[in-house]
Amino acid sequence: MDFRKTYFLLPNLFTLSGLFCGFYAISVCARLSDEGGGSDALYKASLAIMLGLFFDAADGRIARLTRTQSELGLHLDSLSDLVTFGVAPGLVIYRWGLEGFGRAGLFIAFLFVAGGAFRLARFNVLSLRAIDEKPGKYMLGLPIPVAATVLISTVMAFHAIGINQTTNHILVATLVTVLSYLMISRVRFRSMKDLKLTKRTTAVVGLLLASGVLVAVRISRPAVLILLVGCYITLGLIEEMYLLRKGRVERIRAARAQALAPAPTEELASESEVLAELGIDDDASARAAAPEGAVTT
Repeated sequence: MDFRKTYFLLPNLFTLSGLFCGFYAISVCARLSDEGGGSDALYKASLAIMLGLFFDAADGRIARLTRTQSELGLHLDSLSDLVTFGVAPGLVIYRWGLEGFGRAGLFIAFLFVAGGAFRLARFNVLSLRAIDEKPGKYMLGLPIPVAATVLISTVMAFHAIGINQTTNHILVATLVTVLSYLMISRVRFRSMKDLKLTKRTTAVVGLLLASGVLVAVRISRPAVLILLVGCYITLGLIEEMYLLRKGRVERIRAARAQALAPAPTEELASESEVLAELGIDDDASARAAAPEGAVTT
């Protein structure tokens, strides 16, 4: 038996484990009415989704280490992400902070699921087009695991301070709507696959670690995830504004350079068009302009 053929099963097993985490979170939310509104059911569902983040981060790295990347694994991973980081967080946030809106809250929660589905479909298309290229520096749109982390860490942070369900439904609806838009937007976020150990990177990581420890001590440990994800989203928005401004300046410079550049070919073409409209041939005008006795060819 060739055990190397079984390597293809390993990353898919991690992907299916993440899918099971999402399925478990959905089943917990479905039993929420039986367990009671003040129970820890939503917290358990959030923990399952956070465990799914671990499996999602591991399956891709295992596939690269074992050189078992395939289109099957790509689509399976996207389907698993849709359930674990799309449907499950949407249901959790609906039961936690949008259920008071009734059908409107259900629609807002569905916006998150729809945005995640569109984000994953676009990711698959772009990945298949650039299957032989190296991973890019940026990703188009907010990754769905990051968006799910914002919602789930919010639920966990409030649970840590003793709040099982939110009372500010409008703020939760706004958060879900903004995350849904960022997933389908053309905002570029860093893929973090090209990080190098430099002095600047070390300083930033040290600052984040110190801030995370302070937040964990003063507020709660789940709030650290909100801090880290918030910094990531803020960095993406700032870089997007910088890239847009840089592209606008380059287009203006190119337009000015094109306007100032001489265009002799166009001038000659325009002169020929004018002579043709007047019925004058270029050869005839050249002979008329030549002195008497000159030979023209």
